[in-house]
Order: sequence, then C-alpha cells, then structure tokens
Amino acid sequence: MNVAIMGFGVVGSGVAEVLKNNAAVIEKKCGVSLRLSHILDIRTFPGSPFAPYMTRDVNDILNDADTDIVVETMGGTEPAFTFVSACLNAGKHVVTSNKELVAKKGYQLLELAKKNGVNFFFEAAVGGGIPIIRPLSRCLAGNNITRVAGILNGTTNFILTKMIVEQMDFAAALRLAQQNGYAEKDPTADVEGIDACRKICILASLAFGSHVYPDGIFTEGISALTLDDVAAAEALGCVIKLIAQTRRLENGKISVLVSPALIKKTHLLSGISDVFNACLITGDAVGDVIMVGRGAGKEATASAVVGDIIDCVDHSSARKTFGWGDAVPGLVEDIDAVPAAFLVRAETSGKDSDTAALAAALPGCTMLDSDGSTLLFVTPSLPQGKIKAALNAASLRVRSMLRFFEES
Repeated sequence: MNVAIMGFGVVGSGVAEVLKNNAAVIEKKCGVSLRLSHILDIRTFPGSPFAPYMTRDVNDILNDADTDIVVETMGGTEPAFTFVSACLNAGKHVVTSNKELVAKKGYQLLELAKKNGVNFFFEAAVGGGIPIIRPLSRCLAGNNITRVAGILNGTTNFILTKMIVEQMDFAAALRLAQQNGYAEKDPTADVEGIDACRKICILASLAFGSHVYPDGIFTEGISALTLDDVAAAEALGCVIKLIAQTRRLENGKISVLVSPALIKKTHLLSGISDVFNACLITGDAVGDVIMVGRGAGKEATASAVVGDIIDCVDHSSARKTFGWGDAVPGLVEDIDAVPAAFLVRAETSGKDSDTAALAAALPGCTMLDSDGSTLLFVTPSLPQGKIKAALNAASLRVRSMLRFFEES
C-alpha cells in the first residue's frame, strides 16, 4: 500500500524514516509492504534521501489513485483541515498527529471519514508515543469511564521538575527547557496550558461520546507559579503538576479543565518527572489505569503514527467503528460550579480583622501560616465560584490559588 505524508517537519520526517528503516518489520506484522508515494511540503530538501518524493502540490496526492493512506503532520488548523477533508472525500484513509486539528475539527472529520467509508486516526495527537486513544476506545470499551486525568505536556512537566527538585524559578527553568529543545521560542501554547487543553478535549470527547471544543474550557498555565508555591506544596506533602482532567459529575454533566494542581506525594502522578507524561483513566470495572512514557519527540510520535497506519491497513476493506458524536449544549459544567479545595496565598495587613473576615466569609478554612504580609490557608471543597466570591467578600488580594487534585 502507498502512503503519502503532508508536512515534513520533525514528526513527518520521523514517520518517513520509520517506514524506510523498519520496512521489513512492518511488512511482516501487517502482511503488506508500505511504500512512500509523496511528501508534501513548501520547502525543498536537496540531498535528502526522500527528495524524490517531494511535492508542493496537494493535488499530486489527491489525484493519485494508488495512494491509499495519507499522514498529516503539518500542524495547525489550516490548511490542514482543508487538505485532510479533501483526502477523506477522495476515499483515502488519514492519520494525523495534529492535536489542534482534532480538538477543533475532530467531529467534522470523523463524519467525513464515515461518509466516505474510510478511517481517520489520531493516536499520536494526545500521548505522542504513549498509547492512550486505542486503549481508551478499545481495551476499556466495556467500562463506564468516570475520569481521565493526566500530565499531558512534557515541557511544563520538565519546568516544574526543575522548580521542585533544583529550586529554579520559572524563568530560569523555562530558559533551560528552551536550551534543551523541550520548549519553543514562543512557549505560550505549552506554559499557558493550551496544548494540554487540546489534548484533554480529545480525551473527553472520546470518553464521554460528544465533541468537547477547547473554546471556553477553563485553562490555566504555570507561568505565574513561584518557588513560594512550591515550598507551600512541599509543606503539605504535595508537588505541583499541570493537570488536564475531565470527569463525570453527579448531575450528569462533565467537568473539563487544565490547571496547576497539588498532588500528594503518595499518588502515582506525583512521581512523573522531567519530560515524561502520564494519563490516568478510571473505569467502573477496571478501576484506575495509568500509562506513562515520553509524550513527545520525533521517534516516539512517529511510532504512534505508524501504528495508526498499520491499523488503517488492517481496516482497509472494513471501516473501523470509532469516534464520537456532535457537541451537546450544556454538557460541560461551568467551572465556577465545579467543587474543589484550594491552597490560597493572599496578602494581608497583618491585622486580626483579616483572619476574622476570612473566617466569616469562608467558614471551614484551615489556616497554615501568617507572616504579617501573607495568609496561607486551605479552603473546604466548594464550587470554585463560591470560593472566589467569599475571598472577594473578605477583601483579600489573592496571590495564588492552587486546587488539590482529587484522588478518586
């Protein structure tokens, strides 16, 4: 079978290399040989062993009846959405690693694949080399999934590890991440939680059966975290991780959010360090299942893409039942209505009246420290909106507000 690649960056070139270097192994496993037919990119790569396959015209792929599978590794929404849609309409299976595309356009593309009797797969879009999509959709299909949560961004996990273990401040840890190639020159998508938001939206869509769009999802990154926050977490026997999570609530709705969270050191997620990622899935039959590995990187992500290509080969004559329905209005609960407990650091004048005002506005708080300028306390578990309203009523200026991760 012939495979075309759209986008010859880090991931696309990795896919080409895996297909070339592991051709014999892949043929033995899937029963057919996989051959490159085209590589679409606006750039030229003189001297590359893949130069003979290069094209700048997507029509070379669309009009090639012998190209059966198309891999999209361009990134972004456009022109990726237009090109992928055209490939599906042309009766070609599509595999992508593009998390932004799946998070924003996944339902539409799944519907196009269904209409045209082909497959649209995206294992690499969430966990990189960590298998998450296939286990969630297949291995755990007999479960009522109640929660998916995890560390889904290696850049932020590396930065937080440096802050926790080596007491680097955020700016220094970010510079080191950029020097090591873990963070982009513009790290906004990583450090502000945007990347993790796209991934948890995909997982929420798959777990709960309706498309969850990233627009409007509560998303908080790590750029405002300080070493004072790290020390406060340590004093409570916790570490701070950027957690993307979704769960089924008692009222039938779901919560979806990304934020720094306090995790007890006894919990499995607390020990996931450096650029490693982890995903925790909770099902009513299986309980907790956790998958750990490198969530990004050329080879790891290419491995997941090639796995999807082989899945396309296995389902080339009979489309695989896979995906979710359209968005359901009101399915995602307003974040202010979702209960949580928080560790709060707030400015104080040092007067007893500040503590009294807090106790009156938010009964049940546990005071941890007061140094004359800062109050450090833990709130009871209440809807986030009620807690924020109470802090405003107490006239406290909040410096940081970190939620506790619920272990179950």
